Amino acid sequence: MTLSRRNDTQHEQAAVDAPKPRRMLNEAQVLAIIPVSRTTLYRMEKAGRFPKCTYISPNRRVWYEDQIVAWQNAVDEFDPKRARGKGRRARAIAVGGKPDMRRRA
Repeated sequence: MTLSRRNDTQHEQAAVDAPKPRRMLNEAQVLAIIPVSRTTLYRMEKAGRFPKCTYISPNRRVWYEDQIVAWQNAVDEFDPKRARGKGRRARAIAVGGKPDMRRRA
């Protein structure tokens, strides 16, 4: 093999081994993937239940797609004993079988 062919194969191998850039998603793209409101997204992020954003400029925040995918996979590991959030009341059923609309203390 000649020297030029060896260099070509080395360059091709280096191109294959080079890491791909991570895809960045803006807020609208994240909200298109995750079925929650904007406020809920910020609350989840603040509570540590969603990946943190990264600021790429003073007014531009993005999330990395690979972190979002990892979060989705973690959510897929569903806990069957998981219930609704704290502070939720159980629905009261009246005698007639219809929900009782009166507030209970």
